This record gives sequence, C-alpha cells and structure tokens, in this order.
Amino acid sequence: MLGGSALWFRHGLRLHDNPALHSALEDKTVPFFPMFIFDGETAGTKVVGYNRMRYLLEALEDLDNQFKKYGGRLIMLKGTPHVIFRRLWEEFGISKLCFEQDCEPVWRARDDAVKSTCRETGVVCREHVSHTLWEPDTVIRYNGGIPPLTYQMFLHTVSTIGDPPRPVGDLDLTGVNFGVLPDTFYKEFTVFDKVPKPEELDVHLEREDIRMIRWVGGETAALHQMQQRLQVEYETFCRGSYLPTHGNPDLLGPPISLSPALRFGCLSVRRFYWALQDLFQQVHQGRLSSGHFITGQLIWREYFYTMSVNNPNYGKMSGNAICLDIPWKNPEGDELTKWTEGRTGFPFIDAAMRQLRSEGWLHHVLRNTVASFLTRGTLWLSWEHGLDHFLKYLLDADWSVCAGNWMWVSSSAFEALLDSSECACPVRLGRRLDPDGEYVRRYVPELARVPVQYM
Repeated sequence: MLGGSALWFRHGLRLHDNPALHSALEDKTVPFFPMFIFDGETAGTKVVGYNRMRYLLEALEDLDNQFKKYGGRLIMLKGTPHVIFRRLWEEFGISKLCFEQDCEPVWRARDDAVKSTCRETGVVCREHVSHTLWEPDTVIRYNGGIPPLTYQMFLHTVSTIGDPPRPVGDLDLTGVNFGVLPDTFYKEFTVFDKVPKPEELDVHLEREDIRMIRWVGGETAALHQMQQRLQVEYETFCRGSYLPTHGNPDLLGPPISLSPALRFGCLSVRRFYWALQDLFQQVHQGRLSSGHFITGQLIWREYFYTMSVNNPNYGKMSGNAICLDIPWKNPEGDELTKWTEGRTGFPFIDAAMRQLRSEGWLHHVLRNTVASFLTRGTLWLSWEHGLDHFLKYLLDADWSVCAGNWMWVSSSAFEALLDSSECACPVRLGRRLDPDGEYVRRYVPELARVPVQYM
C-alpha cells in the first residue's frame, strides 16, 4: 500500500489555474495518478459527434504531452469511475482524490457514486470550483436560497458576493512521482497507452470531411488563441468599444471565440475573465469603470449554470418549473431531418446547419437564426430537438448554457430578455448578413452558380 493521490480530469482539461492539481500535489513524493475515464458520459460524450470527440481527444493528447515532459503521462481508460477509484485504492491505498466541480445536475449521480466510494474507503475527496467564476450554490445562498430569476437579479447577487477569485499560479511538475497502473488494470479495464482515435470509441465521420475551419483542442492551443483574442480586445477597447458585436457579424472569417476551450476547460474562465478586466484597466487607466459589460458573455454563462444547478429537468420542457409548456407540434414527415441536415430549402438556414455538422461551429447570430426557424419562427417544433442536435455537434455546447439559450430563443423562458418578440425572416436576414451570397455558396455548393437575388 503505497498511498498517493489521484487527479480526475472531466472538464478542466488544463494545468494552468487548476486548484485540484495543486491539491493533488501537496506531497510530491507519493504516487500521483492523473486520469481521464471514458465512461460514456463525462465531458459530454453520451451523444457526441466526430468534431466534438476529436476536440476532446486533442485536449487529452495535449495534457498527455505535457505530463510526458516530466516523466509521466495522462492515464486514460474505459470504465465506471467509482469502480476504478475503488480498485486504485485496493492496489495502492490512495489517500486523496481531487477533481474540478461539475456543478450541473446531469453529473450528480456519477459524482455521488464516487464520493460514496471515497467515504467507504476513507479516501479524502476534494472538489474544487474553477469551471465557473462563482460557485452556483454560493450565488443561490446569497440570493436567499433560490436562483436569481432574472439576469439583473443575478448581477446584483454576484456584486454582493464580490469579484470572482483570481486564477491560482502554475505548478512546477519537476520531481513529481507519477504512478503507473499495474498489469491487473489492463486485464480488468480497457487502458489506452496512447490517446485513442474517435473511431476506436465508435465515433465516426458521418460524411466527407470538408471543413473550412479547423478547431484544435487542448490547453496549448487555447492559451495561444487567448493571446490572439486579447489583441483584438485591446484594439476594440482603444476604439472605445467592446466585444461582441452582432450588428455586422463576420460569418466567413476565422472565428475568435474561445467558447470551445472554455467549455472543455482547456482555458480557465478565471484566467480569461481577469485578463479582460486587467486589459481594460490598462487601456483606460481607471478613467472608465469596466463593470460586467466587457465580460458579458462570461456572465451569461454563469447565470445559466446557476439557473440549472438544482433543476434536473432544465434540459426539457416537462417538469421544468421555469419553462413554459408550449404546445409544439410533432414533426411531420422528414421536416426535422431536413432541418438537421440543412435541406430545408432556405439557403441561409441550410448553409448554417451544414456548417454546424461539418465544423462543429456557428456564429452566435446564426445559432439564434436556426433556433428561431426550428421553433417559434417557422417549423413550430420543440426546442428540445434543437438542444439534442446542438449537444451532439456543437463544439462549445454544454447542457446548462445550451439549454438556456434554446429556452430563451424559443420564448420558453427568460422571455423578458428577448430583444424582440418578432421573428426575423430567414430570407431577408440572410440577404442582410450575406449580401453577396458568399456564405451560402461556401456551405451549399450546389447553389454556387445561382444568382444572389434567388438566395
């Protein structure tokens, strides 16, 4: 019985700003087991498309490569987490298990089973908040025991709590005693000696790989992308403005969003939040108050996490206390399939849906457009169909934020936050945002020679 500690990666696929890593390495002399477990649900792998799985695997490969620099590796295996950690205790007598908090209720059964095993075996279980700026339960407690029902109420509550913590410092992994799994684990579980390919996990390309934009997963890429984004933010701050701007979105250029990296935790939300706040102060020298408007998209993320944390039915209409019970019609014929595959006959809608399936990405304006088309705008189908599709294909889709946005756009919840109760015409909107038809031609090549006035 050698003792030791385990770090369980789920989200939070990074080494920077990782309090759980600090906790696991309080004693560098005992064996250290950094692990990712393919259990069929962690990191959104229950229903997952090729791009999402590839992004996840690239993130794991980046972690593995970083550990290899110090003589270790990321342990990757298939199995049930609480069973694996019990076996780790039986083989090594590990005394501590550390992980980043997954606050959404969809992960509660998995985590409760692990925590129960830790209690039974006497293993110290340490859960650290770093996937969100504020702990959702803390926000609810400060709001009198209920979630803030409006965004303004949420802003008031977090202002009472105070600024989110700054990121913790980086750790030097020199001298870490990396643990090695015994042969018995290879007999009991599927252990990967290198990062598997999506096909090895039974995730396959559904069509020819024709991506125009290639997203790369992993902490190394995420930190580089953040520096590029901060340069854009700096120039925007210097002009007296701030991002994002939806009035004239760039649908064809390379996206500058960091949301996939934040969703998988390749980039710390606290690192990005404070980098933006500090940059704003640097540019304006304290002459302007930054407030929450420069990090508005991050705050919305927090709001949706908080609204979902005690609502296991948040991702569906039935039994969801905050969601209107709208009498959506059942899909007729193949109309839902035509929407998911980009074959509705509306060129702008079809281009967006094909981009989603081929690249795993859509500009925020396009997400709202196809969501409105599916629900209250044209097809009058439940937002639940859209949520399921986005969770499979959209790189940055997580349960809380994605469901929250679908309820919002479909007027099922958060109605007061809608900019307009009217629905944009997908034809007129397409002509305004894509006046030359370049976006449509990129993703709907069969329309390449069609005059723009017919798009």
